[in-house]
Amino acid sequence: MTAKQKQRVASKRSASLPVDSIIIGDCIEAMNRLPEKSVDLIFADPPYNLQLGGELRRPNESVVDGVTEKWDQFGGFDAYDSFSKAWLRAARRVLKDDGALWVIGSYHNIFRVGAQLQDLDFWILNDIVWRKTNPMPNFRGKRFTNAHETLIWCAKSPDARYTFNYEAMKALNEDLQMRSDWVLPICTGHERIKDENGKKAHPTQKPEALLHRLLLATTKPGDVVLDPFFGVGSTGAVAKKMGRRYIGIEREASYATVAEKRLAEIAPYEANANAFTMPRRAAPRVPFGTLVERSMIRPGTTLHSANRRHSAMVRADGTLETGKDAGSIHRVGAIVQGAEACNGWTFWHLETDKGLAPIDTLRQVIREEMAAAA
Repeated sequence: MTAKQKQRVASKRSASLPVDSIIIGDCIEAMNRLPEKSVDLIFADPPYNLQLGGELRRPNESVVDGVTEKWDQFGGFDAYDSFSKAWLRAARRVLKDDGALWVIGSYHNIFRVGAQLQDLDFWILNDIVWRKTNPMPNFRGKRFTNAHETLIWCAKSPDARYTFNYEAMKALNEDLQMRSDWVLPICTGHERIKDENGKKAHPTQKPEALLHRLLLATTKPGDVVLDPFFGVGSTGAVAKKMGRRYIGIEREASYATVAEKRLAEIAPYEANANAFTMPRRAAPRVPFGTLVERSMIRPGTTLHSANRRHSAMVRADGTLETGKDAGSIHRVGAIVQGAEACNGWTFWHLETDKGLAPIDTLRQVIREEMAAAA
């Protein structure tokens, strides 16, 4: 299926969903009204059930602006567990079989939510520790400063073919594997949405940097992202900037109004804003022989390993020979190293005016041409 065909399928699918909109109401009822298996990703920032026992004050006796809203108050753990199971069951129904779910929480609730996830047969892929660079200080000095929150990333089953853009995450992290501890600041400054009185419009607004990393890692352009606890719309804001579609569900009309205004002010993304480093397994296959056919590498050319310890000659049929051994770029690469396997695209290098360059750079040229023609 070409990129244009995929776009048409996505447009047809989106027509049956209230994409790029906010549903005001109970998230469980709203999700149960959505078509079954219709969204690609769910990001959930549910109530934390903080169970605060009175006001929290700073040493100067000023009151800390914490979470005191009614939506975060439950009758006890049983009530919270019932609520968690209900919304997670509704989320599972609306999520595609190869979709994924993220949920974020603090020590107050994340372990209880995690148990419900496993009871409902979600398959946990990772837990991510979001380490805050600027956490709220510990004013009373009776505990460790609470400097992190936990995200759980899970699929619907162990066999689900969920999206994970490994190469994009590695590129984002300067060619190092992205770890499960993310160091990011909390939402402050100009990003923090304020109400007409200059106060926080929402007490638990998440930073866009966190959502950007999450969506870049686990969605593709055009995917539908559902946020059942939409708040002031951070998920929708980032999705819109990245070329994803969003559905927000928010029961508090005041938050939804703020979110609608925020989203309306975000300009549509540029044509190339949704480009990112695609997973290698998703890239079109290019046989090494194609490079030979197109004279990008001529028969008789000598290829070298990066350290020049090994070399092989290119043959007309796209195989290599070392004098005593012959075969594909992968097989010959493995033989000369005495290894069981080898990625010939990164092992073999071509002599250029600027020194050795991996033959994979030529494969990328062909892939870009194929993408442009799709």
